[in-house]
Amino acid sequence: MPAYGFAHLRVRTPHADILEYLERIQDTLDPFHGRFVIHGPPIEVIEGSWPGSMVLLEFPDLDTARAWYHSADYQEIMHLRTDHIDGDLLLIEGVGPNYDPRERAAKLRAQTG
Repeated sequence: MPAYGFAHLRVRTPHADILEYLERIQDTLDPFHGRFVIHGPPIEVIEGSWPGSMVLLEFPDLDTARAWYHSADYQEIMHLRTDHIDGDLLLIEGVGPNYDPRERAAKLRAQTG
């Protein structure tokens, strides 16, 4: 089942380190079959507010996403981003191709009595 690395980047400070990070990150993703699905602006906020920008990475599964994040190659460049961008990064397991939200609703109904 696919997994995703979701980053909400709130405050971005332009810096040469960010450019270096962008130049090097793909090489850290390739061994883990990671790819960018979404990478920053533009966004269209249609409900609520969204300060900042978004990045979405896709991996084959959650274990692979974790292995990428903890890899020596990514850890070596991570500071280039975190020193200059305020944000959050989450690893999230995706849903399968046959996901049906009605099944989730049924489970939640059963749990609440």
